[in-house]
Formats: sequence, C-alpha cells, structure tokens
Amino acid sequence: MRRPGWLLLIAGFALAALNLRPALAGLSPVLGAIMDDLALGPAAGGAITTVMVVCLGLLGPAAPLISTRFGLDRALLVGLLVLAVGAVVRSSDGLFGLYGGAVLVGTAIAIMNVVMPGLVKQHFPEKIGLFTGVYVSCLVAGAAGASALAVPLADAYGWRVAAGSAALLAVVAAVVWIPQAWRPVPVAKTGPRPFRRLLRSRVTWFVTAFMGLQSMSFYIMLAWLPTIFQDAGLPADQAGYLLSLTNLIQIAVTLSVPIIAGRARSQVPHVTGAAVLTFAGYLAVLLAPATLPWLWMIILGVGQGASIALALLIITLRAPDPTSVTALSAIAQSFGYLLAALGPFVIGLLNQLTGGWTWPLVAGLAVCVIQLVFGLVAARPVVITKEEATIR
Repeated sequence: MRRPGWLLLIAGFALAALNLRPALAGLSPVLGAIMDDLALGPAAGGAITTVMVVCLGLLGPAAPLISTRFGLDRALLVGLLVLAVGAVVRSSDGLFGLYGGAVLVGTAIAIMNVVMPGLVKQHFPEKIGLFTGVYVSCLVAGAAGASALAVPLADAYGWRVAAGSAALLAVVAAVVWIPQAWRPVPVAKTGPRPFRRLLRSRVTWFVTAFMGLQSMSFYIMLAWLPTIFQDAGLPADQAGYLLSLTNLIQIAVTLSVPIIAGRARSQVPHVTGAAVLTFAGYLAVLLAPATLPWLWMIILGVGQGASIALALLIITLRAPDPTSVTALSAIAQSFGYLLAALGPFVIGLLNQLTGGWTWPLVAGLAVCVIQLVFGLVAARPVVITKEEATIR
C-alpha cells in the first residue's frame, strides 16, 4: 500500500476506535437532565444505559456474520453508520426514539467492538502489540473526552445536542474509512465454522472469563467509585476528578502495555502484574479511601488499563487468522460483557444489604483474584488452530 493509503488506513482505524465509547460514556453525565426533561424515574433512566450494555453482549455475534458476508472493513463501516443514526434517533423526541436509539447505539458498538481485533490481525499482523495499543488507548481517550464534554455541551445547547454529538464523530470516522471499505478484498467463506471450533476449545473459555472478569472489575469502579469516595467524606467534585484521573492514567497504560506484552512469548507476567495492581487499588480504597486517594487512583488506573489492553491483545494473539480473531472476539466480548453487567448490580445490592462498602469491596477483591486465576491460563502462549490448540 502506498504511503498516503497507509496513513489514511491508520487515521480511519484510530478514528473508529475513538467512537467505541463516547455514545456510552457521554450519556451518564447528562442522565439527570434527560430524566428531568422526560419525567423518567431512576429505573427508567438507568435502563437507557442497561439497554446499550446488554446489546454489547447479545448482539456481538452479529459481527462475524456481517464480516463473513461483506468483509471486516465494510462491517466496521456499517457499525459507524448505524452508530451515527442511533445517536441521532436517541436524541429525538419521545421514549421510543430514546430507547430505540439506545438499541441502535448498542448494536453498532457491539459490531465495532468485535471487528476491531480482527482488523488489527488483518491490516497490522507484524505490529499487533502497537496497533492494539493504539486501538485501546483511543477507546479510553474517547470515553474520557466524551465524559468531559457532555456537561458543557448540555449547558450550552441542551442534553439532546450533547447526547447526539457522538453522531458527528461517527460520521467523520465513516468518511475517512470509506476508501478502505470500498477496496475489493477477499472475503472469507468459512461460515459459522470458526464459532463451532472455538466453542470446543478450553482456551476460548479462559480468554472469555478473563475478558469478562476484568470488565466486571472496571464497571464496578466506574459505577460506584464516586459514591464510595463521597461516603468517605470527600466532596462530590473531588470524587469526580478522582474517577477522571484513573481514566486518564489508563490512556498511557493502554498504549504502552500491548507493545511490551505483544513482543513477549507469554503474557503471564503482564497479566499477573495488572491483576496485582488492580487488587492493590481496590484494597487501598477499602482500607483508606480518603488517604492519598490520588495515589490509589493511579495504581488502579495502571492495573485496570493494563487489564483491558491485555484482554484485547490476547484475543488477537490466540487465534490464527482475522476470521478466527473476529469469532473469538465475538464469543469473548459477548459472554464477557454479559458477565460484567452483573458486577455493578451485585455490588449495589451488597451495599444496600450491609449498609456500607466493606463487603462490596471485599467482593471486588475476590473478582480480582478470580480474574488472575483465569488470566494466568489465558495468557499462556497457546494459539487455537483449525484442528486444536497448539503451543506456538
């Protein structure tokens, strides 16, 4: 590929990765305004995000079907276009538009989540670590940027513009990606066979468990960390800044860890370090939440940023070709996100039953330990072949 085409490929890839979280992360800061405007109760308001997260789990398997028929590049373009439409519909009048748009947004992100590791394997097979890092760091940066801009946009133009602004970024990415999607590329004609083969592999289920458990650990803190800090006596604005800090730390980590770990034959040491740091962050929040909280957030951010980067890197490394990577990504992310969705609910229930955060955070520590157990197996240098899993 000529240099201009190569640069356009990288730019489109990075822009697509930036779109993976803004439509999700940019909604929470303006959820109160949405509920007030549409007279929604807490359950109905929370259901907007729940619908999107459930779609991430349930609709991920659609991505391999689309990519098998049209190719990975065109599957990504479909995801970007559906995301743009969904963001606009979600910001229109009426509850049907709100929840219908949420379904479209969740469907689009589910497709893009699944195809991105396959695109890394297809376009950058010699630089998997580097471009996994680019992809995951853009994902985290998109979430952080959307969270920061949502309230100022809502204050200036209303929640509909803030919630619908994700469509603009999706359209820009789609325009840049169109030349890549327009190229005639060979499309794999393997049908559903990679699914059947992967479902029989024990490696698949260890990778899936690791993906789900590290996501559960992340979503627990994303949902409850500001409340934990406020209950410990910190002001609300400081609690919000601390959550932003741990997300910002993840940007640098997600860019560097896949490069380092991708060069190694085994990712076991890296998975171990990530789980230990995440455990240490949870433990510090449990024992001394108001003492050096910024330090606890740095530790937690490094651990959780490394964990998500390693989970996506391992998906790419464990399958031998782009079609198999996409199928493994669909399994790991579909089951993984459904597992992760239980975390915030269970932690909230434990808090309600016990009246404090000790037992909820102990449960979070247990998740970190189980994450490590499954991660140690998933991180071993085993590649799933068409016949069986073999050592590289």
